[in-house]
Amino acid sequence: MSFTLGQPVTEFTAQATNNTTVTLSELKGKKVVIYFYPKDNTPGCTSEGQTFRDLYAEFQEADTLIFGVSRDSMKSHDNFRTKHEFPFELISDPDEELCKLFDVIKLKNMYGKEYMGIERSTFLIDREGILQHEWRKVRIKNHVEDVLQAAQALG
Repeated sequence: MSFTLGQPVTEFTAQATNNTTVTLSELKGKKVVIYFYPKDNTPGCTSEGQTFRDLYAEFQEADTLIFGVSRDSMKSHDNFRTKHEFPFELISDPDEELCKLFDVIKLKNMYGKEYMGIERSTFLIDREGILQHEWRKVRIKNHVEDVLQAAQALG
């Protein structure tokens, strides 16, 4: 299941850090960045989260919420978020419901071993719940800055 650019994102509800429940329809009126990453406390995922943290004030000025998503447990997310002082919530998706909705579970290969994992991806949803931008197979360098520019351009 997935959706395409210019189309409404399917309604979802997910559990996040700080005992937060994230429901897409309740976020209407705000722009929303949802970024999917493979695993808490790995170098690339930490770097990506830190860059979102470092640019958080600019995202706030652009009236844009940020949510990070991985399959890690809520306990792992709480520790990861606290350790790196992320000012945004992390969504725990152990059953891959959001991952499947956004079609980010892909066949990956590490050291010759194949497995199903999260393909680093980011999505920008406008104030009306419409998918405006998607970045797949993300390379971290300059990525968060590109997402910020897209959020600012949405006005």
